[in-house]
Amino acid sequence: MPLTLHEAVVPSWLQLLNAGHGWLDKAAASGIAEEELLSARLIENMLPFSYQVKSMTVHSRAAIEGVRAGVFSPDMTPPPESLAELRAKVDEAIAYLEALSPEELDSSAGRDMRFEVGTKRLDFTVQDFLLSFSQPNFYFHATTAYGILRMKGVGVGKLDYLGRLRLRQG
Repeated sequence: MPLTLHEAVVPSWLQLLNAGHGWLDKAAASGIAEEELLSARLIENMLPFSYQVKSMTVHSRAAIEGVRAGVFSPDMTPPPESLAELRAKVDEAIAYLEALSPEELDSSAGRDMRFEVGTKRLDFTVQDFLLSFSQPNFYFHATTAYGILRMKGVGVGKLDYLGRLRLRQG
């Protein structure tokens, strides 16, 4: 049985967004100054932890908003300034995705949409946008956020990254 577009993206986004809750909880309990964590980077020319978590929501929730509008532009607003604000942003993305009808997303497959930033424009179909642009970006930012926490000494491990697995029932 082939996967639907919804099955190919939304459950995995939800898995890692929910796992992100655990990362933020462990970060808050780590004893490391919040500002130090929020501004931490893997390397100087990479954006900070707060941006990485924000971008997980951009490349999930905002990607679906872009699908609905037919155009996606990156969110250029500053990232949240506290772990609590990051958690709220993740909560909003989770609630949004949980409310998304699989039928709505699946029926959008094949439609045209585009990515726009400044004068740059990339034309996609909905499924190519989600599978070749937003999904890889989502995983990049999730992995980077997780890696920053590891680098800073927050006690997260591989199982924390994976979150709740979707195990076979029965």
